[in-house]
Amino acid sequence: HVQLVESGGGSVQAGGSLRLSCAASGFTYSSYCMGWFRQAPGKEREWVASIRTGSGIASYASSVKDRFTISRDNAKNTVYLQMNSLKPEDTAMYYCAADLRGVYCYRSTGEYKYWGQGTQVTVS
Repeated sequence: HVQLVESGGGSVQAGGSLRLSCAASGFTYSSYCMGWFRQAPGKEREWVASIRTGSGIASYASSVKDRFTISRDNAKNTVYLQMNSLKPEDTAMYYCAADLRGVYCYRSTGEYKYWGQGTQVTVS
């Protein structure tokens, strides 16, 4: 079965950096979509970034563009989110998600079938 295992969350001061990792297992596909989402208490889950594992084409929400970088290691079925210049408003539970259809990287939560457990990022 498909599993997404996240790591790298934690607490940092404003201006600091964190690198989140999400390792996918239970399948072998060369091209699909991996996304990062975040959700703060009382807020809707929002799309942060996504990447097509085959082409490496990445997209970012305007709120994180130029600060966050999404990347992938296809050999490890792992996607990363390098977060720099963190702000308090980045505080949220961060989730990775996979869409194995391999056609388009959607930005809606409902389009992703597989999700990680979430990892907390706190910026003070």
